[in-house]
Formats: sequence, structure tokens, C-alpha cells
Amino acid sequence: MKAYQIIGTEGLASLKQVTLPDPVPQLGEVLVRLRACCLNYRDLMNVLGIRGVTGPVPRVPCSDGAGEIIALGEGVTDWQIGQRVVIPFMPSWLDGGFTEQHASHALGGAVDGLLCEQACLPAASILPIPDHLSFEEAATLPCAAVTAWDSLFVRGDLKAGETVLILGTGGVSIFAIQFAKQVGARVLAITSSDAKAARLLELGADAVHNYRTDPAWDDWALAQTGGLGVDRVIEIGGPETLNRSIKATRFGGHISLIGVLTGTAGEVQTVGLLRKSIRLDGIYVGSRVMFAQMLAQITETQMRPIIDTHFEFDQAPAAFQRMESGQHFGKIVFRV
Repeated sequence: MKAYQIIGTEGLASLKQVTLPDPVPQLGEVLVRLRACCLNYRDLMNVLGIRGVTGPVPRVPCSDGAGEIIALGEGVTDWQIGQRVVIPFMPSWLDGGFTEQHASHALGGAVDGLLCEQACLPAASILPIPDHLSFEEAATLPCAAVTAWDSLFVRGDLKAGETVLILGTGGVSIFAIQFAKQVGARVLAITSSDAKAARLLELGADAVHNYRTDPAWDDWALAQTGGLGVDRVIEIGGPETLNRSIKATRFGGHISLIGVLTGTAGEVQTVGLLRKSIRLDGIYVGSRVMFAQMLAQITETQMRPIIDTHFEFDQAPAAFQRMESGQHFGKIVFRV
């Protein structure tokens, strides 16, 4: 089968298309023919070899994929050949709390990912694709959408009337807007351009701030809430944005720390967390049960993911360059 591997530490030059043996499903596994794969910022970090996140090489990158079952391993009775399925980010995390063991099975990092034509997965981990979604749309869900769902409804318990502050226009942020508006929350968003601001408003954001023209987005968020602060923050920046998020959050509010776009370490004003009794949760995607709950909501509402760009399998380097440019709005997907 065709696949891509990270074979070194020279950045995009280390991403090579290779030919690997076709996988064979073992006891309790299914063989999935990948039809679509999706990029996350984590995938770019792994390929570029930056900020200490790159796993061992050679490594097949990318955690997110969807396809159809083409073979069943011994003992698999709950699935049939031809069924359309989507693959969770950590196939071992079915339910319950997060553990180091689940992290050690994160696709595209600790183990080989899905930028390939075929993959064997535990039959207990995969999920059916909602009928109204294409393979490409389903492939956008495992990392970014589940992360947004966990942040808002599992850790966050978001309710109608609450105010959510969302940073940027990447996958998690866009899904968070879609989910938050479905339950009647108010959404404040920040972005780097007026063009993206207009698209955020079209998507349902109640107010948008351009942080390029005015970097004090924390003061803007406070003003939008009458000085009280927002109820919840989807924090994707990391050390260079976290202190502003703390300032923008109300007393007793909640911050979901998701991304490391500005690095993996920095100075945090912990006194703000303490004085305002803010709950800060590190979010590393979510379980299969969370994924299934999210899919039920997506099916009920007929929600569709926002896709920025489609690339063919042979165009993988260009897709990673699109991610690196920061110009995308929503998800970047491959047709496999």
C-alpha cells in the first residue's frame, strides 16, 4: 500500500511517500480502507520536528481518518465488510478517565497514523459514519471535534445563555462555535483578519475582534461582558495567550487549555487563576464514548463540518504547507 512516513528530522523534507506491506487484521481487528484523512496542527508539529512533540521515526503521520471496512479479523461479529467507519484519535480510550496507556496509543504520534491507504484497528474502537456525512467530512471529527465537545460539554458543562470566548479559526475553534450555538450559548471570537472575522460572524459568532489591529482582546472580551468576564474559554494559543484568557474569564469561570500554537512553556500568572477561582483543564481529545455522544448530536442536528481545502493523496506536502501558512479556515483534508 501507499503511505507517507516521517523519516527524519529535516521538516517537510522528511515527509516521504513510501510503499509498505498491506496490513492484515488480527484477532478482534478490522482492516479499513482509508478514503479520507485530515490534518491537525499536531500533525504539522510532528512533521516539522518542533517543540519536542515529534515521536520516533519512521512514523506514519496523521491521527484523523475515515474509510470502509474491507476485512474482518478473527472474532469480529459486530461489523460487516463495506460499512463506513470513522476512527478515534486514541483507539484504546473507549470510556472512563484518561491514562498514560491511552496516550501511548495516540495515532500519528506514539504509533503509526492514518496517512496511508489501509490500517488495522480494534473493532471495539471504530464508529459508524453518520449517513449525511461524506468520508472527508467524517475524517475531520476525531481530534478537533471531539476536543471541542469534551471542552464544552464534558469538562465544561456548557449551558444556554453562557458566554464562550473562542480563539482563532482552526478546527477546534470552528467546531466549538458550531456546538456552542446549537445549545444557545453566546460566542465571542478573536481572529487575525477582517476576512476571517466576517466568516466567523456568518458561522454564528455574536461578536468578533481582530487581534492584529488591537492586541488587547482580553479587554475587549471584558467590555463585551460588562466587565464580568466570559464563562468559558477555548484556549488554543498556550503560553503567550493564556494570561489574557485568565484576565478575560469571570470569577469561577472555566478555561479549556487545548493548543500550544505559541509554544509549550511560558510564564503564567497563577495568581489570576487563584484569585478568580478559575478552573483550568488540559484537554487531550476524548474517549470513544464522547465521540459517540457527539456523533448522535451531529446526526440529530444534521451539522456539517467546515472544510477549508481538499487535497489529493499525492499532494501531502502542499497540504502541510497550507496548514503552516495559517491561512486556513476550518479543516484541511486528503482524499485517499
